[in-house]
Amino acid sequence: MAHAYVFPGQGSQFSGMGKNLYESNSLAKELFEQANEILGFRISDIMFSGSDEDLKQTNVTQPAVFLHSVIAYKTLADAKPDMVAGHSLGEFSALVANNTLSFVDALKLVSIRAKAMQKACELNPSTMAAVLALADDKVEEICSKVHVETEEIVVPANYNCPGQLVISGSIKGVEMACELMKAAGAKRALLLPVGGAFHSPLMMPAKQELADAINATVFNVPSCPVYQNVIAKAVTEPAAIKNNVIAQLTGAVRWTQSVQAMIADGATHFTEVGPGKVLQGLVQKINKEMVVNGVN
Repeated sequence: MAHAYVFPGQGSQFSGMGKNLYESNSLAKELFEQANEILGFRISDIMFSGSDEDLKQTNVTQPAVFLHSVIAYKTLADAKPDMVAGHSLGEFSALVANNTLSFVDALKLVSIRAKAMQKACELNPSTMAAVLALADDKVEEICSKVHVETEEIVVPANYNCPGQLVISGSIKGVEMACELMKAAGAKRALLLPVGGAFHSPLMMPAKQELADAINATVFNVPSCPVYQNVIAKAVTEPAAIKNNVIAQLTGAVRWTQSVQAMIADGATHFTEVGPGKVLQGLVQKINKEMVVNGVN
């Protein structure tokens, strides 16, 4: 009867996010203002009244989603997670929720990660695509085939739920893979409106910068396990958590496998904290017997 708290990643943002929290809760207002100071610009103004285009910039999107999630979590009076997980960027929110990272340190890391990823995107024009209704092993096989035959980079990036896998890589590699996926029976294989190939080797230029920042940051012993994206297992050892967060930048988000591991370890109730309801939907697709709810 364990209660899991889960935190969304990039793509959940929307104009107006967090505004109600700021206006109705003094702690939330204090944390937003602290974040504005740390980041050196008023991210709260962009979150509350910026356009969708403003919010799409990676160096804004990532801290915005993180802030909405973490501040919403910190205003909960009765949050007592038995386990936590986050989807991609959401892993940093999860690490604040289980006390591995302080709010300030996590925000600084998220900002560094976002800027480093933005630079990597500009170095290598690249993209991602969602593949629907094709077996994971078939998607993996086609990605490997394209890479071997053309040397273009294309890899599975997000195992979101059964029948929904996102691939990532060079524009040419992803486009070629999409054609082969459709020929192999995928219901859809469509390019996503993203700035680059997240969770692929094309993020390697960002990896060292993030690794240096993470290795210089204190990671505490967590109050409960975090199920990390790259290994889809419970982790409680700070050094291992660091290594997995670094590896996540170029490695796949194994969300399906992470949720399955949490359920195997006793999770019966999942609460998504942050903007949107994406993870609630994914959890129910992974196991429809789970109780799910959201806090935003």
